[in-house]
Amino acid sequence: MNYLQKRIQSFGYAFKGIGTLIRTQPHATVHALATVMVIGTGFLIEVNRMEWVALAFAIGIVWISEAVNTAIEFLTDLVSPGHHPLAGKVKDIAAAAVLLAAVLAVVIAAIVFVPYLTGTYP
Repeated sequence: MNYLQKRIQSFGYAFKGIGTLIRTQPHATVHALATVMVIGTGFLIEVNRMEWVALAFAIGIVWISEAVNTAIEFLTDLVSPGHHPLAGKVKDIAAAAVLLAAVLAVVIAAIVFVPYLTGTYP
C-alpha cells in the first residue's frame, strides 16, 4: 500500500470513528439537533461572516470535546474494566470538558442570536 492509499485509508478510520460516536453516544444526538438548530437559525436570520466563524467554532469545540470524551471513556473501560476511583475521576473530568464546551457554545450562540431576536442588532 503506497503513501496516498494509507492517507485515504486513515480518513476511512476517522469516518468510522464519527459513526461510532454518533451510534454509541446519546449526547451526540443532542449535539446533532443543536447543530442543525444553530445552522438553521443562522441562515434564517442571516448572520454575518464573523458570526458564522464564532458559531462554527462553538459547534466544532462541542463535537471535538464529545469525541475526545468518548475516546477517553472507551479507553478507560478497556484498561479498568472494574470500578476504580481514579477511572471514575478520569471519566468525570472528560465529561466536564464536554459540559464546559457546551456552556461556551450556548454563550456564543446567545451573543450572536439575542440581538437579532430582540431587535437590538446595531
